[in-house]
Amino acid sequence: MVKRVRQVPQAQRAKAARDATQESRLAAGARAVLQWPRVLGGRGVAMVAGAVIVAVAVAVTGYFLSRTDTKRQLPDTRARHYKDVDACLLTGKDGITAGTTAAEVWQGMQDASLKTHARVSYVPVTGEQSAANARPYLNGLLQRSCDVVLATGKPEVTAATQTAPQYQKVDFVLVGDTGADSTSAKNITVTRVGDGLRAEVAGVVEREVKARG
Repeated sequence: MVKRVRQVPQAQRAKAARDATQESRLAAGARAVLQWPRVLGGRGVAMVAGAVIVAVAVAVTGYFLSRTDTKRQLPDTRARHYKDVDACLLTGKDGITAGTTAAEVWQGMQDASLKTHARVSYVPVTGEQSAANARPYLNGLLQRSCDVVLATGKPEVTAATQTAPQYQKVDFVLVGDTGADSTSAKNITVTRVGDGLRAEVAGVVEREVKARG
């Protein structure tokens, strides 16, 4: 009786060898992974974990930033458009401190600005409270092309009274006791301190602004 020996093709033997080699590599890789904590130590593991956390945080942040609406913001069409008319207030050193006459005048100017869209501003006179010291501040307002100049405080009113005749195109509103000299100029309006000052100032400024178109 002849015994037959099964022959394994060469291709199958080569495949079996490759499979064995791959299994050996996988086993070696698994052993290396299991040995990382011992090789790196506690500090090394913490560093690796920290790096992974940072990478994840960066990826998440980038994702949400990419979804952020980056469309250009349109300007607010409700913003107030001012007329090319300026009403300027000259005050004493206290400015528009609450409780002062200047504060009430300023409120009246703001009321007029809401109705006429005229620009309003104020400048306090610092240092010596005299007409001579107030005059440079007043000149500064005139150089800024203020169309309506209001003055409150005795030194400021005196300086405005003396300057008004030289600037006939500018309307001056003097608040308080101005004396007889102020009544001779056509471009001067006098308002008295007392009840209703805010409304009176608002009315005067509104009238002067409307007269300028």
